[in-house]
Amino acid sequence: MGQPLKTAIILGATGLTGGILLEDLLEDPRYGCVKVFTRSPVGKEHPKLEVHLGDLLSLSDFKPHFKGDEVYCCIGTTRAKSPDKEKYRAVDYGIPVEAARLCKENEIDTFLVISALGADPGSGIFYNQVKGEMEEAVLGIGIDRTFILQPALIQGPREESRPGEWIARKLFSVLDIFMVGPLRKYKSIEAADIVAAMIRLANKGHSENRIVSDTIKSLAHD
Repeated sequence: MGQPLKTAIILGATGLTGGILLEDLLEDPRYGCVKVFTRSPVGKEHPKLEVHLGDLLSLSDFKPHFKGDEVYCCIGTTRAKSPDKEKYRAVDYGIPVEAARLCKENEIDTFLVISALGADPGSGIFYNQVKGEMEEAVLGIGIDRTFILQPALIQGPREESRPGEWIARKLFSVLDIFMVGPLRKYKSIEAADIVAAMIRLANKGHSENRIVSDTIKSLAHD
């Protein structure tokens, strides 16, 4: 007999990376169910797909349904969407940390979360500080298999318009050429590579909890 089919949980399935992840997990024969917790419909139907609509800022309300084998947290906001720092923190810190707590309480032993290169709780940059604090809090919860991905600028087709990110992506497409040796981790990275690395980490593991951008790319193509 083969291995029993797994259940994956996705937070952030309506975003760039989460959307690609959803597509890939639905097509992956190792998974029998993909649960999506979201405030917005994903616009998709599939025999494996189970959608739970609600407010992710009240994630504990989902606890009875928050059961599976792996949790993929692809949540993230922007300063344009959340100019208020407390609202920004509630999303980028609050949701991943609460998701990790639910993992622990519901005995889910694999938790993957997208952070950012440069995450540091002692940073003077608010964005990096919040990501760093989130990482420390998640690791402190003590889930057996926790993987924190720290990508550089994420490339990929977005439905929403983000002029600042569009300019950055164009700039990095030039700068990437010069990022060699120790600078490789600062190269921009495709969302599809992050997804491939996450699925690999969930199924094969890794020796480190924190995985920086160039290692993410290596795992995606391993």
